[in-house]
Amino acid sequence: MTRRAFVGGLAGLGVLAAMPGRALAAISAGQAESLINKVVADINSIINSGGSESAMIKKFEGVFAKYADVNFIALSALGPDGRSASSGQKSAFVKAFRGYIARRYGSRFREFQGGRIDVVSTKQVKSRFEVLTKTTLKGHSPFDVVFIVSSKNGKFIDMQVEGISIVKSERKEIGAMLDRRKGDLNRLIADLQKG
Repeated sequence: MTRRAFVGGLAGLGVLAAMPGRALAAISAGQAESLINKVVADINSIINSGGSESAMIKKFEGVFAKYADVNFIALSALGPDGRSASSGQKSAFVKAFRGYIARRYGSRFREFQGGRIDVVSTKQVKSRFEVLTKTTLKGHSPFDVVFIVSSKNGKFIDMQVEGISIVKSERKEIGAMLDRRKGDLNRLIADLQKG
């Protein structure tokens, strides 16, 4: 597997990690780092469990639901087009987006077997914590992945793979999908639901 393929799959983990979770109290740098250690441990456990692809996707969604915020990621991915959307459209988009992300990246999780992610350091930047990790894949040089955790609610909100924000990448992808549908958000939602 190429490093590019791994980075693409890891990007999916970042977005999938933005699934709805319970609100947490304001956190410290140590708690942000602990959160990412738990996320990484749970992900590695599922990857190495040997389960079927569909079972793994379901487990990943369950793990990510504990730690993050699908509303933030989904509506950020929708970008300016979300401003004119009704509350019903926003709710439907968030639900459809979750399924879309799970399907899009779920098939790549097996590619991570034998790789590892190690937390290196954590620093606070304004209202978030940046948890720097070193990602190693068999046969490749280690590279940096920064997990972004909100210091306000303790939820996982983004990640940067080699400096590239996953939220911004998904915004471009969703924007292109919406353009192909001439800006029809209802049509995009329906197509995302179909898979």
